[in-house]
Amino acid sequence: MLANKVCLVTGAAQGIGRCIAETFAKHDAKMVLVCDMNASAMQDLTESYSNVRAVELNVCDRAAISHLIAQSKDEFGTIDVLVNNAGITRDNLIDKMTEEEWDMVADVNLKGVFNMTQAIAPLMMENGSGSIITMSSVVGTDGNIGQSNYAATKGGVIAMTKGWAKEFSRKGAQVRANCIAPGFVETPMTVDLPEKVLSFMKAKTPLQRMGKPQDIANGALFLASEQSSFITGQTLKIDGGLVI
Repeated sequence: MLANKVCLVTGAAQGIGRCIAETFAKHDAKMVLVCDMNASAMQDLTESYSNVRAVELNVCDRAAISHLIAQSKDEFGTIDVLVNNAGITRDNLIDKMTEEEWDMVADVNLKGVFNMTQAIAPLMMENGSGSIITMSSVVGTDGNIGQSNYAATKGGVIAMTKGWAKEFSRKGAQVRANCIAPGFVETPMTVDLPEKVLSFMKAKTPLQRMGKPQDIANGALFLASEQSSFITGQTLKIDGGLVI
């Protein structure tokens, strides 16, 4: 499905990002650049797949991003697929949330997405095609208690994506921009939650289970491939019916 495509996935060391990277590699991507601040955690990916390359990258470091994209352009000519997956949480009720907690989440989840897209979209437009996939959340569409910072960033990337869908195609380039909004998913961030909390999450979900990273990766694969070539500016909710 991804033959001859060069893909870049941020936040690829674990969880959803890692699963997306593996899925892309298994579906014949020419190269998958797996980016994360924890490069050592991605070493086994590079050992398992000849078409995976690990890159230590902070999405808040604009100089490092520019260097990586320049190198990628020289070597591959383009980046066909960008998955903006890197993200953090610093949850707190609004009256207790610190400025640092707000700024950290905004810098990574919102500005980090802007940084990556600003660096890569011109290359895609120059080459006439590309797919940008950004991880939002059902919290970004419907909110959640104690997550003002996270909700703002995840709603913000949806708004940016809608603008990008119009902006990047305005001169005829087939550059698409879409979001994925996961619901409750089994990841390293949720594995240590109390069983009482996990049961509550499952009960709220019509399909009565947590999602798996592969459920999200399958959506990313679809949006990265030519099977979704007429889809742009959309938010794909993969949430088991949590938000209907």
